[in-house]
Amino acid sequence: MRQSRPDAGRAVYGRSTSGHADRTSNERGREMVVLRREIGDVLRDARQRQGRTLREVSSAARVSLGYLSEVERGQKEASSELLASICEALDLPMSLVLREVSDRIAIAEGFAIPDTIPADFVAGLLGRGGERAELAPVG
Repeated sequence: MRQSRPDAGRAVYGRSTSGHADRTSNERGREMVVLRREIGDVLRDARQRQGRTLREVSSAARVSLGYLSEVERGQKEASSELLASICEALDLPMSLVLREVSDRIAIAEGFAIPDTIPADFVAGLLGRGGERAELAPVG
């Protein structure tokens, strides 16, 4: 059964960070963040927000359903190639997934996440009527 970490705040994009009951503590007694679990949580959250099943995403990513499930549960490490394939299947830039993972880890470590996006850039992202304009890839 999953349990929430008592020290976890809200993740940057308005979603709660999630914890695992089987996390280990480091030598200082602090909870150790396990990267594969954070990556799995972010991937699962993205898939569920899209209303997609494991079967749909595993087929699109060309990975077995069982393996994707293990990645989402933090039981298997995803290679960079597999992570890229899953991100593509979810139609998410890998940089966004890794940013969310980084933000969650920072929160778990007790660091505040500064808003590093300049206000004029954010204003440029907002379209007419308060709607967000589409982002264009760099390059």
